[in-house]
Amino acid sequence: MKIRSLCLFLLFICCNVFAAGSPTVMLQNTTNEVVAALNANQATLKSNPKVAYRIINTSIVPHFDLEGMARSVIPRDVWAQTSPSQRAQFTQQFTNLLVRTYASALASYRNESIKYLPVRAGANSQRVQVNSEIVRQNGPSINVSYRLIQLGQQWKIYDFSVDGISMLQSYRSQFSAQLSQGGGISSLIQKLSQHNG
Repeated sequence: MKIRSLCLFLLFICCNVFAAGSPTVMLQNTTNEVVAALNANQATLKSNPKVAYRIINTSIVPHFDLEGMARSVIPRDVWAQTSPSQRAQFTQQFTNLLVRTYASALASYRNESIKYLPVRAGANSQRVQVNSEIVRQNGPSINVSYRLIQLGQQWKIYDFSVDGISMLQSYRSQFSAQLSQGGGISSLIQKLSQHNG
């Protein structure tokens, strides 16, 4: 499954979850906020990508652990050999890739509804998983799971899965294949920059 397909319903995972609150309640509240923005701009979502970029950058991107995600999609040995400057460049290009990919997902929004299931917390209370179902009018429901990590007093999304397929694992596989072609992290950064335009 392509990354774009995985991200089709990313618009639902924007969250601003604090330790004192319920992740599920906060997910629902911010889902409503994002959906309201989509409905208000639905006429221009497809024709003007900047509208989707604005919604994503304002409501979604700030609530991801972008540095942790960028580190997770690169093999450990490669990441260990990168300079601070290369890490910053890769994180920025990775963020740009997410924004571009998710802009296409937002443009595909068709008034789907979402049902959240109880939070699953593991032995490590700093990590939780929130499962949900995307209910579509014309098609089967889609299972989406969100994984969040507590950083300070705020919860950040570090991965999500669509029908059991992890976004991080998909990117990791894609980037590993590109790195295996040679050129190292610098070549990957250049390719991402060209792709992001």
